[in-house]
Amino acid sequence: MRGFIINIRKAKNEDVVVTVLTNNAVQSYWRFFGARHSILQIGNLVDFEEKESQNNFMPQMRSLSQLSFPWIFSTNHLLIWQNFIKLFDPHFKETTEIDNFYYNLLFKVANRWEKQNPKRLVIEAYMELLEYEGRLYDHGFCHVCEEVLDKEVGLMRAFLPTHPHCIYAAPLNKESIFKLFNTKSTIHIDNNEIPILYSIVLKGF
Repeated sequence: MRGFIINIRKAKNEDVVVTVLTNNAVQSYWRFFGARHSILQIGNLVDFEEKESQNNFMPQMRSLSQLSFPWIFSTNHLLIWQNFIKLFDPHFKETTEIDNFYYNLLFKVANRWEKQNPKRLVIEAYMELLEYEGRLYDHGFCHVCEEVLDKEVGLMRAFLPTHPHCIYAAPLNKESIFKLFNTKSTIHIDNNEIPILYSIVLKGF
């Protein structure tokens, strides 16, 4: 079985509970002596065997190995990756079965991580996720006051557009933001706007 580690929680002694996003599920596993295992890091893509528990407890993770990416030893790339992938755990709270969209999205982004700006990739992946889940709001009205948007917009969590003054947000060019909604690409976004958009993604899915 193969999947991305999206959360690790300490259990008793040096055991840990590992939450993994696979091709079709989000599942937690018990890993004995997991605190000693360097492979068990949030964001890692791992290959493992699942062993069912004999006492109806959570399944165990066995025969663990890591499928690495070239950027894994870059501190900056790894930090941004971990910040991004941590968002999937609360998003799938109390969810077990998922479509393969999420695994495929992470795998695609991970393969581009070294070649493109990671923060731009996070924003583009988030746009794909919002569209897939039917949550991409691209109407021309403020999500707070419901009045027509002007030339500048602010963005709430889930990239919900508002008047900047309605949420005291940094003003962004409306034409540029709506082009992002339509194309799912940040190629036209100014570099000084990328940190603003990235910080909104980090608020959660």
